[in-house]
Amino acid sequence: MKNAQPIGIVILAAGASTRMGTPKQLLHFRGRSFLRHTTEIALASVCEPIVVVLGANALQIRNEVATLSVTIVENHHWRQGMGSSIQAGIKTLESLHNTDAVVLLLCDQPFISVDIINQLVETFYTTGKPIIASEYKQTLGVPALFSREILPELINLNTASGAKQVIQKYKNLVDKVSFELGAIDIDTPEEYEQLNI
Repeated sequence: MKNAQPIGIVILAAGASTRMGTPKQLLHFRGRSFLRHTTEIALASVCEPIVVVLGANALQIRNEVATLSVTIVENHHWRQGMGSSIQAGIKTLESLHNTDAVVLLLCDQPFISVDIINQLVETFYTTGKPIIASEYKQTLGVPALFSREILPELINLNTASGAKQVIQKYKNLVDKVSFELGAIDIDTPEEYEQLNI
C-alpha cells in the first residue's frame, strides 16, 4: 500500500423513489435518514473523498448532508437512469483527487457498515483484483469497488445501466466480500414497514 492514492466513495442518491411515493433518501432508520446514515458510514471508513450524487428532490434532500465533509453534485440527467449518476459522481471525484479506486454505494441499503466498506478496500489491496463486489443472494452487486483501470467503463456506461453490468462483463476479474444483508434494499412502503418491525 506504499504510495497508494486514496480510494474515493460515490454515494448514489439521485433517484425519484417512485415506488415509495416519497423521497426514500429522507426516510428514517435508527434515528437518521437513509442518506445521512450512509454518508456518515462512508465518512467513518478508510475512504476519501466522498461524493454524494443528488438528482430528484435535490433541494429537499441536500440539507441532510450539507453540513458534512462531502462534495455534493447534482445530476440534472437523473431521469436517464443510474448510469448517468455514476458518470456524474466519478467525474466529480476525478476532478477532486487522483484515486486508486472508487467504491459505489446506494443510499437504500440500510445495513451498509464501515466494516463492509473497509473489507472491500482491504480485499482490493490483498488480491490485486480490479473489481471487488458484495455477494448476497447468490449474486454480485454494490457496494462494489472499481479500480482506476475500470473507471472508463463506468464513465461510458449506458445511462440506463447500473454498475452490475460492468461486474458481469468482467466477472473473471472480480473478487468478493460477503454482505448477506446487502440483499435488503428499500423500494416500497411495505419493505420500509418490514424494516422497522
